[in-house]
Amino acid sequence: MGILRLSHVDITVPDLELAAAYYTQVMGLDISERTDDRIFFKCWDERDHHCLAVRHDTRVGLDRFAFKVDREDDLASFESRIEAAGYLVERVADGAEIGQGQSIRFALPSGHEMELVHDVVKVGGRLPLLNPAPIVPDLVGIAPPRIDHLLVHAEEVPEAARFFQDVLDFRLTEQLLDGGGHQTIAFLERSAKPHDIAFVQGPNGALHHFSFWLDDWDHIRRAADILAYNGITIDVGPTRHGLTRGNTIYFFDPMGTRNEVFSGGYRPDPDFPTITWTDDRAGKAVFYYEGVLNERFATVHT
Repeated sequence: MGILRLSHVDITVPDLELAAAYYTQVMGLDISERTDDRIFFKCWDERDHHCLAVRHDTRVGLDRFAFKVDREDDLASFESRIEAAGYLVERVADGAEIGQGQSIRFALPSGHEMELVHDVVKVGGRLPLLNPAPIVPDLVGIAPPRIDHLLVHAEEVPEAARFFQDVLDFRLTEQLLDGGGHQTIAFLERSAKPHDIAFVQGPNGALHHFSFWLDDWDHIRRAADILAYNGITIDVGPTRHGLTRGNTIYFFDPMGTRNEVFSGGYRPDPDFPTITWTDDRAGKAVFYYEGVLNERFATVHT
């Protein structure tokens, strides 16, 4: 099977207590573990140790992101393929990182640090595996059931997208081309959804946002109510993307990292053809209802 899905996103914040309050009380995530300088969060329907790790640092930015692979021997296979493509791979020993076993780390053409991991600590979700109810009655805040995807920047989007396709076996679902036919946005998937990761033109190593899944449009609307009630800065939304056809709200955590809640979209079957958007429709591609890009869309964190 190779790569299965996004495992976790690791970010840095200058205020751990503020991050803990926001990600538990507003976003509604659970804390699975805490150390002197890190907090590990998970969504209520996730069973892995964490989907978000927050580390104390003076800067606001991205440490790395990780994808989960199906089998342990996938790590060796991808290590060989990544090195053959000309990129150095670091082996991370079992237990060296909280919540997971051995992994491999490498720098992407876009300058981001990426990790592949197989063994993760299972801490369980809010629902049992035997005769579960369909709802959890005591959830707090927005309470997404799982993390969904992330969007990062790359100076050369085609190079980053090609690496994910040729080396990591992702499929290109959608792209935006400029007037010269150059790819400026690329959406890629491994888990039969519109995207697990996307690249947009911008400075290497930068984070645009990471996104949590909500089940439907009504949950998006409820999320907007919760964000507004708590005084959270909303970037755009509630609205809809043209790319992915998904429903969305972009907003910023109190430290300035952009989050998203996302719902809808389509299921890209194995023979799903790549959808192409042209530069003259860029506004509709990103924010379909508004038809224009807002001035903060290019805001990044390195």
